[in-house]
Amino acid sequence: MGRTRPKAKKIKPLVTENSSDGPAAAPSIPSLLEKAQTLIVQCDYELAGRFARRVLEREPGNVEAKEMLGVTQLETGKIFAAKETFQSLVPPHPDAPAAPPPSAYLYLAQLSDDDPHLALGYYQSAVDLLSIQLKGKERAVDSSNAIDDETERRRNIVRALIGMVEIWMDPSYDLCDDPAAEKTCEDLLNLALQTDPGNAEALQALASVRMSQQRPDDAKVCLEQAWSQWKDLDLDDPQLPPIPARLSIVKLFLELSLYTPALLVLQGIMASDDQEVEAWYLEGWCFFLMAEQAKENGGKLDELTWEELARDARDCLETCQMLHVTLEHPDAPLLEHTGELIAKLESLGIHPSPDKDGDDSEEDWEDVDGSDEDVEMS
Repeated sequence: MGRTRPKAKKIKPLVTENSSDGPAAAPSIPSLLEKAQTLIVQCDYELAGRFARRVLEREPGNVEAKEMLGVTQLETGKIFAAKETFQSLVPPHPDAPAAPPPSAYLYLAQLSDDDPHLALGYYQSAVDLLSIQLKGKERAVDSSNAIDDETERRRNIVRALIGMVEIWMDPSYDLCDDPAAEKTCEDLLNLALQTDPGNAEALQALASVRMSQQRPDDAKVCLEQAWSQWKDLDLDDPQLPPIPARLSIVKLFLELSLYTPALLVLQGIMASDDQEVEAWYLEGWCFFLMAEQAKENGGKLDELTWEELARDARDCLETCQMLHVTLEHPDAPLLEHTGELIAKLESLGIHPSPDKDGDDSEEDWEDVDGSDEDVEMS
């Protein structure tokens, strides 16, 4: 598999509030909320926040508007303000609604990375509320909307349970050394797979646990099951996992030396966003590992010489380095490792491709195997 072709970024149209020459009736609360939601989907968070505030000026206790405001604050880097907004939606805050939204607990869990026990409590509250809602929906009259709501609730329960597993496994917390950590993670993931059988994110998390248990064969089985559920989906399919989840599965693929599926996943990520810094890093790292393997096994891998693979690695890493600086990416260790890999390649006499900034020849971008057939993980 050759390098991923960079894709031109699409410029999103600027969305502004409508204006009129004459006086007009004040828009309804539902229309303001709908506009705010549309702007959030379009990633116009500043304007979405203004619409949410307009709702809150008229209805200070509107739960949906508060949720949207918290999201816009979070997305614009106002972390403390976002945390306060979400806290106002859950007990013991005096203004908390009688039925707190589970999403508020989920956001608070993610914003409490400095206190793992607090984060676990928030996740558990979200799971409890969602489970109650799910039981209510299961008793409700069957309809397409009810089925969609049930599916989304099951997915959110699974994500909360996976969030708890990640906290237990995080080496930066003392919880990972707790004797109960392994069983707790197993129990949480079993519950996740009971809640949503075959859930790809749960299977991926289970693969990560299996890797930590030094069970690579079992991890491979879990990854194969997870990837098979979405590898053939279109890039705009809503069931496709978010980019961070796909980057995570790439890392697991690389740990298991499964380079072809790793490159295929990265290809899809870059087709959606060719300025994803971590994707360029992982692609460069993948080609670097492939070059090492080729060098150890007679100089070739999948009909490519180790020098060709190393040059692909160098090109990806150079792009990663450039984007990291240009976009002011916060991951300093990633940039440091990128520089180390580039230095190693330089010492081996591997220089960037002379055409990487200009020539867009088809042969340079051609897939290694020259086909679109499904790839078996072997």
